[in-house]
Amino acid sequence: MTAPPEDFGRLYVVGIGPGLPHDMTQQAKDVIATADSVIASNLYQEFLRTDGTLPPESAAVEAATDGGAAVDSAGSEDGTILERPDGSHQTLIRSSMGRQIELAREAFERVRAGQTVAHVSGGDPNVYGKSDLLFLMAQEEDATDVPIEIVPGVTAALGGAANVGAPLSNDFCTISLSDKWRGWDEIAEKLRAAAISGFVIVLYNCWRDYERAIEVIREERADDVPVAIVNDAGRGTAGRNLDDETETFCRLDEATDHDEEVGGMGTSIIVGNSETERWGNDYEQFLLTPRGGRDVEDF
Repeated sequence: MTAPPEDFGRLYVVGIGPGLPHDMTQQAKDVIATADSVIASNLYQEFLRTDGTLPPESAAVEAATDGGAAVDSAGSEDGTILERPDGSHQTLIRSSMGRQIELAREAFERVRAGQTVAHVSGGDPNVYGKSDLLFLMAQEEDATDVPIEIVPGVTAALGGAANVGAPLSNDFCTISLSDKWRGWDEIAEKLRAAAISGFVIVLYNCWRDYERAIEVIREERADDVPVAIVNDAGRGTAGRNLDDETETFCRLDEATDHDEEVGGMGTSIIVGNSETERWGNDYEQFLLTPRGGRDVEDF
């Protein structure tokens, strides 16, 4: 391996889980707090300010320069300069869906100029996150000189599973229902294969055809297997879909009767397999999928 030039920075693609401080890794917090530039959506900026990972909006510098260009506190396309408590500056750049290619190019240039850049991704960058875009852009732009590092985060499958117990203790898979890059026929084929194979299935992007997805799974899986519909796992009262973090339990044949619980991008649906069972203690309900159907004595 060849070391990057000493005057280069580094591009970190940082997974922040659901975004709230208690579900971020320490590495993610450290990288964002110390980066020269942070690229993040308005929603994630708000979350990252709650514990001081990012400086408050009031820390914006009225008139500053960043790479020779003037930037004001209102936050232009070039970013907002924030002043940390120690007097050092950090540039905050708003990320939006329509600017991802442009922002990737900007990140590369900032790294070449010696900056450490934190490109924020919700959940985990490798699970329907930002990592593939940054690598594809590096290929497209022939940016082989830009050092890139991925910082993992808690994805919705893991956060949702933690909320409902132990549904992923055996083999499982995740399937996105978004048809932006995959046609429905391909999505249905994956759903059917996962159902036949006995995987516990976690559905992402459930605002897209989740009813059709459930019907495909029902062709190969018993109607009474347990299902959990989870909204905004890890966000508590900061949930964006139903104004709260929620979990709904039902059977597979009842899943399409819960439209009101499927709130949008923050919804994930966990579909159990033949071994998954619903169990409750004195306080709440859980889903449990034993690892290989083991009994307590097997441990």
